[in-house]
Amino acid sequence: MSDNSWPKQSLGFGAFYFSYYSFVGVFPTFVSLYLAFRGISAFEIGILMSLMQAMRIVGPNLWGWMADWTGQRARVLQFTAGSALIAFTGFFFGGSFWYFAFFMIAVNLFTSAQGPLSDALILSEMQGNMSRYGQLRLWGSVGYVFMTAASGFVLDWTGIGLMPWVGAAILGAVLVVSLCLYQTPQTLVAKKMVSVWQVMSQREVIAFMVSGCFMLAAHSALYAFYSLYLSVIGYSSVTIGIMWAIGASAEIIFFIYQAPIMKRFGIKAILLTSLFLAVVRFALIGFGAESFIILLIAQILHAATFGSHHVASILSIQKWFAGPLQARGQALFISASYGVGGTLGGFFLSWVWKDFTPEAVYWVASGFALIAFLAAWQSFRWQVPK
Repeated sequence: MSDNSWPKQSLGFGAFYFSYYSFVGVFPTFVSLYLAFRGISAFEIGILMSLMQAMRIVGPNLWGWMADWTGQRARVLQFTAGSALIAFTGFFFGGSFWYFAFFMIAVNLFTSAQGPLSDALILSEMQGNMSRYGQLRLWGSVGYVFMTAASGFVLDWTGIGLMPWVGAAILGAVLVVSLCLYQTPQTLVAKKMVSVWQVMSQREVIAFMVSGCFMLAAHSALYAFYSLYLSVIGYSSVTIGIMWAIGASAEIIFFIYQAPIMKRFGIKAILLTSLFLAVVRFALIGFGAESFIILLIAQILHAATFGSHHVASILSIQKWFAGPLQARGQALFISASYGVGGTLGGFFLSWVWKDFTPEAVYWVASGFALIAFLAAWQSFRWQVPK
């Protein structure tokens, strides 16, 4: 990418991350409360949230394959943005469990692809200069913080029934911004037949994917149940929104200092530390969520359990899946982690919530994080030093 094109692209990517991660923050945070408002039970909500994660198995791989096959990553990103907005209109109307199941699948089939597609596009445009990734990705966290907190105040004031209007407005912004993105023409450097499965068959890659799977299974305790859990304990919508915003604020700080931190400590130390802190974080939520101070400490740890884990994972995937495998590599990681891990974690934790206690959900999540730590440790053991 030429120096002249970088400022315009950086503005576009920053705006896209802002709007897309605004939706990523607002939708999972408040849709569970909205579904409860519509008469859906806690057990059914857990299943619906798991369907959202299940689409991360299908969506990223489908659209990642399409983007790599056509070479039109920006166009595919724009198509998914428009389709997601159209599908989201179903949330304006009430319905049964099966009605909402259909629209959860429809919306997330498209939105689940936008994270890996945008990451693959920006990595291609930056030509491997990862020092700028954190500078752009932090705008996603800013959007997450601002819109989640703002939506908490708005929905507390107007009622949770307004949630579809908030979500549609944000998805509209995602579409508008995506239409401003473009892909720098690149020479048709050997459209070689590179096998993605040849990379996937390496034992260190398999172990890494297993780690991501269990890490996101643990995070299902947040994405599917955190807002509901805090609501049951007695926290208001405003406080719930603020808690999500605090977590995202912590990750913003990490993204700001990502380059020097990664340079000093390296991927291995950062990834393993983030996984260990995830074990601690979920145990804290299960042990003492009634305490605002303990809850606050647990949310600050989001800088590690999401921020540093995300960047270290993106860098690892970029190392293994380069060139024509970029979009599919990112998609496979999203599918293994958010898709398989998020789906199975959501289903299993729904059962734990139903048959045990809400607190038990977070103790199990802490156990999942421990398994993720052990799998990542084994992956690094198997990696050949270069």
